[in-house]
Amino acid sequence: MRIAVPNKGRLHDPAEDLLERAGLHIVDGADRQLYADTVDPDVTVLYARAADIPEYVADGAADVGITGLDQVREADPENLEELLDLEFGSCRLVLAAPEDSEIQTVYDLDGGRIATEFPNVTQHYFAELDVDVDITEVSGATELTPHVDIADGIVDITSTGTTLRMNRLEIVDEVLQSSVRLFARADVADDEKVQQIQTALQSVLSAEGKRYLMMNVPQDALDEVKAVLPGMGGPTVMDIAGREDVAVHAVVDDSDVFETINDLKQVGASDVLVTEIERLVE
Repeated sequence: MRIAVPNKGRLHDPAEDLLERAGLHIVDGADRQLYADTVDPDVTVLYARAADIPEYVADGAADVGITGLDQVREADPENLEELLDLEFGSCRLVLAAPEDSEIQTVYDLDGGRIATEFPNVTQHYFAELDVDVDITEVSGATELTPHVDIADGIVDITSTGTTLRMNRLEIVDEVLQSSVRLFARADVADDEKVQQIQTALQSVLSAEGKRYLMMNVPQDALDEVKAVLPGMGGPTVMDIAGREDVAVHAVVDDSDVFETINDLKQVGASDVLVTEIERLVE
């Protein structure tokens, strides 16, 4: 089973970190190496350009891919199935035009020229709105094209909008919200190993922002403690050998920990221990 992962850029390190946290430790993953083994003998990592990963998976060079939704939509292969939003690499694909232009809505661009690195996504976007434009594919510096009379507007990636503002462009419409996704070829999406990979990555995402609380509680305070805990479902209650107290374990949101500990102390809990959670399989 091969997982295609971005070989460089802003998605490379977070993707590798997520695999590591999910237990798929990479072995001998030296720089500029095309393949790397993992601790699972059945799983190999394939390094590729983020834009090429959808095609690698669709064509069978890899079985599973990690890359941005914008890249998947641009490649537009018919045999890919999205498995999981990995919740990093968030950005927007937007339509923008010069601040001093008369373009206020997408319909003001009917008959106009658009420059973009995402011609397929852009074509679908304008076609759905029944707006006729002439699309020019560029390979970089998209935001400069309206200022050198190559385009009337652009469709480009932005995270904060700072680059657009620096180039005196303003957003007219949002084309696509993107983040990094886990996807697989449709014919292997239900494979047991693919499902294991999906579960492992999901367990890391589920654990983010969660804390594990352990405490000792007198039997007569147990109901009050249960009422205080805001965790996932009911807490786990266990007898303590040789003591009348019970041990209570619960998973709570990190944002609730401060107030929860104070409330627990007030109703009789003691020896409260808070730990991080690496993975949570729900």
